[in-house]
Amino acid sequence: MTFVLIAAALYLTATGLLFRRLATLGPSVPTPLWLTPLAAVMVHGTAHLRAWHEAGGANLHFFSALSLVGLGMALLTVLVGVRGRMAALGVIVFPIAAVVAIGYGLVGRQDPQQMDWRLQLHAWCALLAYATLALASVLAILSLLQERALRQRRLRGWLRALPPLVELETLLFRTIAVGFALLTATLLTGVLFVEDLLAQHLAHKTVFSVLSWLAFGALLLGRRLQGWRGAKAVRWTLGAMILLVLAYFGSNLVLELILGRR
Repeated sequence: MTFVLIAAALYLTATGLLFRRLATLGPSVPTPLWLTPLAAVMVHGTAHLRAWHEAGGANLHFFSALSLVGLGMALLTVLVGVRGRMAALGVIVFPIAAVVAIGYGLVGRQDPQQMDWRLQLHAWCALLAYATLALASVLAILSLLQERALRQRRLRGWLRALPPLVELETLLFRTIAVGFALLTATLLTGVLFVEDLLAQHLAHKTVFSVLSWLAFGALLLGRRLQGWRGAKAVRWTLGAMILLVLAYFGSNLVLELILGRR
């Protein structure tokens, strides 16, 4: 719990530093300012590693998986932030990472799941896909808000801290492309390594995951062939992400927290 609290404190400190920088000195954020969230990511990861070492295996139950997705989002935000004007993304993502880390510290310590390397590969591909596509969803909302502000000529406040709309949309679709590749790897490893993907306890996960994969694929194809952008791209991104959330977290919420199954 100590490592989780330290990570959460660092995330919130980083949020405050970035917000203050954006409010007073503009969107240009020096690289050293990203050291605080980087430290938060490292401590957050250490909390999971210590817990797995003590338990004798990886725990990928609901709160642990949610915390790992938050960790992945935070790490990707740091990597994106040091290369461009994306401090506003950190102001949104880092508090989310803090909340899910605390949730994991309070109720996420459960018995480890017994998985061989093949199932672990499948699980890690899935978690990376969730983190990447969740970050893409945040980028999609930011791009929509920025586009509307530009149309109404009301680009002020924190929206001015975002990079130009073309650059933001380029980052959005690159992130979706990476997430789509990871989701493809998730489905492929599932087909290869998971026994009976259409079993009763896996059927809904498989169906929702495939539907999400099709939606993200259609979005990328529409972008390439028809130049989809703006509100249409945001609707497709969020719709596909909702399907992906239902595939794992929605079902696990019911199974683990309501029905008490593991």
